[in-house]
Amino acid sequence: MRFARFKRGLCLKTVDSCFQDLKDSRFVEETFTVDEVTDMLDGLRTVVHSEVESELINTTYTNVLLLRQLFSQAEKWYLKLQTDVSELENRELLEQVAEFEKSEFTSSNKKPSADLIKPKLAPLHEGGSELLNKTVACLQEENEKLKTRLKTIETQATAALDEKSKLEKSLKDLQMIQGDQKTNENQDIAELENKVAALKCQFEKTLNDSTANQKFLEDNLATTKHDLLKVQNQLSTAEKELEKKFQQTAAYRNMKEILTKKNEQIKDLRKKLSKYEPED
Repeated sequence: MRFARFKRGLCLKTVDSCFQDLKDSRFVEETFTVDEVTDMLDGLRTVVHSEVESELINTTYTNVLLLRQLFSQAEKWYLKLQTDVSELENRELLEQVAEFEKSEFTSSNKKPSADLIKPKLAPLHEGGSELLNKTVACLQEENEKLKTRLKTIETQATAALDEKSKLEKSLKDLQMIQGDQKTNENQDIAELENKVAALKCQFEKTLNDSTANQKFLEDNLATTKHDLLKVQNQLSTAEKELEKKFQQTAAYRNMKEILTKKNEQIKDLRKKLSKYEPED
């Protein structure tokens, strides 16, 4: 307001000087013709028009620069400003501004009374910065919480993967043990086959040596074959029962159940982790 008042005073002084220059330069005679008066007024109008236009343009540009500073500060602190252009022509508000100017500047030499002194607002200083810092602090705190939660989930996922690896290793060991048992069974069958082969050789030798014992040897061979089939049947049955008993053991069922649960937990953890992974 003080700056605008000063500029307005300079403009009025410039207009006054235009009239004074006209008086000093042209009013040297007592009488003037109509053409002379018209010429003097046209010249005065041109000069005053130029001065007033220049001052109005300068005032407009000054207001623009002032608003630019305010808008730049508001943009820096991410503030949203709203203006109502219609209020610029509000006669009541304009009269209040005029009354404020009159009370502040026309009586500046007088000491104002305590009743007329209005309280002034405290400067903002870093108010916008403080609000922004609080917002940033809240966001950082929330970010730290999310990081802590993510680390906890990652730790749980790592532990689940380690436990799954241990269970898989245990399962492989059991499979190896089962494979060894099958190998032993195959060795027993091979030994029995070797025995049968030896019996066949012995039978053939005996058959060549004595034709008198042929029927006896044939019967013995039939009996041996029958025993062999019986033994093979017993081995096959024993193998199936062994495998069935192994699958029915509590260790096998518990391990299978644990592996199933751990696979479900890993799937859930992966779904949770996918929610916190940044999008590409």
